[in-house]
Amino acid sequence: MPSVLPRIRHLLAALAATVILVASAPGFAKEVTVTISNFAFSPEKTTIAAGDTVKFVNADDTVHSVVAKDGAFHSDGLDTDDSFSYTFAQAGTFDYYCGLHPFMTGEITVN
Repeated sequence: MPSVLPRIRHLLAALAATVILVASAPGFAKEVTVTISNFAFSPEKTTIAAGDTVKFVNADDTVHSVVAKDGAFHSDGLDTDDSFSYTFAQAGTFDYYCGLHPFMTGEITVN
């Protein structure tokens, strides 16, 4: 009589692969927008889930950039209406600032 164990292992592997595909499919992660306006990031503090993306949009008439204090991300200069997106894969707190105007600061908390 053939063993059922190989079939169970195969089913478990297929189930695990399905869970990974579903969890990484679009629709589970979200995009949050941080606006750069009047020489400030708005909102200044943002809380998201791991896997979410933050889109920084420059609504000022001045070029700005977005730089993580720990070096995790760094945008080019963003002119009016330009944007920069970064997906946060791991939990933690990420402080950032404008590379051209360091007094402009913000914080992303990833759960």
